[in-house]
Amino acid sequence: VPLSLDIRGWEEMHPLNSVGWSLFFEYVANILYAIGIRKFSNKTLGVFVFIAAVALTHFAVTNSNGDVSGGWTLNLAQVRVGITRTIFPFFAGLLLSRLAKPTRIKNAFLWCSLMVAIVLYMPRIGGADNVWLNGIYESFSIIIIFPLIVYLGASGVVQTSAGKKVCKFLGDISYPLYLVHYPIIYFYVAWISNNKGTTIVQAWPYALSILIGSIVLAYFSLKWYDEPVRKWLRQKWS
Repeated sequence: VPLSLDIRGWEEMHPLNSVGWSLFFEYVANILYAIGIRKFSNKTLGVFVFIAAVALTHFAVTNSNGDVSGGWTLNLAQVRVGITRTIFPFFAGLLLSRLAKPTRIKNAFLWCSLMVAIVLYMPRIGGADNVWLNGIYESFSIIIIFPLIVYLGASGVVQTSAGKKVCKFLGDISYPLYLVHYPIIYFYVAWISNNKGTTIVQAWPYALSILIGSIVLAYFSLKWYDEPVRKWLRQKWS
């Protein structure tokens, strides 16, 4: 894109909606799945996922930042980062869906929430002199903790019909919400930048409106675009 559209100066492949870079690599993973990996046996898929985990760990431990950040620029180095970040989670999820049999775990939502909070609130490990330690932590979180969270979530039991409706609604809008939330956040960031010294009391109504607006836009995107297009594709290709 022209530099005039590079809003944050990160040379992003999708500068107006930066999260689009991850969807680009999901397309790549889906293509790999469609053209051959879907035919892998569980053993072959397991070996493939193990190699992907090794590649992810190697990148996290050896890169200069000691993390797995990157992938949003369309050049050789960043494409390597994007593929490394995507291949393990995508195909580990496929392997998990084949092998794991969800059970019934009480308070699964609580345990999942606690694990997510612990992982995300953990400060960087190792400091500037030992960034590789943080790389190990991030690799462990991605390779071990996150699949465990997925398994626990799949093993949770929703008792009430209202709870089931809420879970279905949140699940339905999760992908559209991921797609639409970032451009809206730009408006909030711009407002904060133009109003220096804004307090939390002054900001929370705007933040709440951003949250509600993102959910509403995600819902309309689901009903007016996502579901109709998927229905059309099923009718055309079934």
